[in-house]
Amino acid sequence: MTITSIRTRAVAVPVDKPTRMSNRELNVRHYLLVEVEADGYTGVGYTYAGTGAGLLAKLAADELLAPVYLGADENDVAGLWERAYQETLLEGRRGTVIRALSALDIALWDLRAKRAGLPLVSLLGGSTAPLPSYASGGYYQPDEGSWTEAVTREIAFNASQGFTDHKIKVGGLSVADDARRVAAAVEAAGEGGRVSLDANNAYRSVAEARTAIEAFERAAGGPLWWFEEPLSPEAFAGHAELSRTIRTPVATGEIHQTRWEFRPLIEAGIPVLQCDAGVTGGVTEWLRIANTAATFGLHMAPHWHHNLHAHLCGAIPNALVVEYFALEKGIYNFELLLTPESRLHYAANHVHIPDRPGLGIELDSVMLEKYEVTG
Repeated sequence: MTITSIRTRAVAVPVDKPTRMSNRELNVRHYLLVEVEADGYTGVGYTYAGTGAGLLAKLAADELLAPVYLGADENDVAGLWERAYQETLLEGRRGTVIRALSALDIALWDLRAKRAGLPLVSLLGGSTAPLPSYASGGYYQPDEGSWTEAVTREIAFNASQGFTDHKIKVGGLSVADDARRVAAAVEAAGEGGRVSLDANNAYRSVAEARTAIEAFERAAGGPLWWFEEPLSPEAFAGHAELSRTIRTPVATGEIHQTRWEFRPLIEAGIPVLQCDAGVTGGVTEWLRIANTAATFGLHMAPHWHHNLHAHLCGAIPNALVVEYFALEKGIYNFELLLTPESRLHYAANHVHIPDRPGLGIELDSVMLEKYEVTG
């Protein structure tokens, strides 16, 4: 059927309280929302647009990409992706432009699954069985008491929600101070619990990152679950070298876009790939990357967007885990834009894929009106 309408909205949702990671402050999150209509059906797509680029993402979607999709056949998903990607040649094939393309592609897949009357995971050939998940967080919030008290309290909260596996930030303090936080987190997680570390590109060299992870391993009494984004996303060789020379597995990929940026990570054998469908080019490109990674025996542990990634992980053979952010933490706050009944359910260290058609999400019109950003 023909795509007859595309609506885009930029929204800005404040975080609950002052928050930072290793290299930047966080006070608001911008999202791009896309609704694609065809023959009475509406598909919803979205992406994270950073802390201030919501309108930039909307402009890219409206002016550059939407004209490719309007009037086209909704079933020509791969062909539309290629034509839209070609349109980005002069404007830039990375950053906000590809995030906007991701949102459009996600909306198209949501529409097709709704038309078929199937959850997206089922349309993709997967199962709606619950998937392993972990509680993400561990940001630096100075009003939460001492750093060790804060991380201990957060992991206790995660456990109260049924999670045994956790992720915390590192790289925002001295190595010694972060090591104390790591020790506290591992102790709070207890026997059988796993803790991964997210550095958000904090370290300037392989040597610096190696020094840090060795200190964290000593504090933890052994290897951690994984060491995430220790270096700049452009440091392909650096991540590969680090992966060969430390005990804790390296994870990266949340900022990388399209199959071309994932090729060197896959060739280097990075064991945990954090490909984000809202960043890399949508469902179409995410599946290409996941299937290639499976050929090399590598795991997918996608970044954020648990409402979407639960479906995608349920449709591939090499999914490791789904990242889950509790809305109560007020940090990853996308689900504020959804009706409460369409938010993702979780229990016992697993997320539950909804059996509703498409992604199974419903936008809350009141919250959209409250947080929409206009030019």
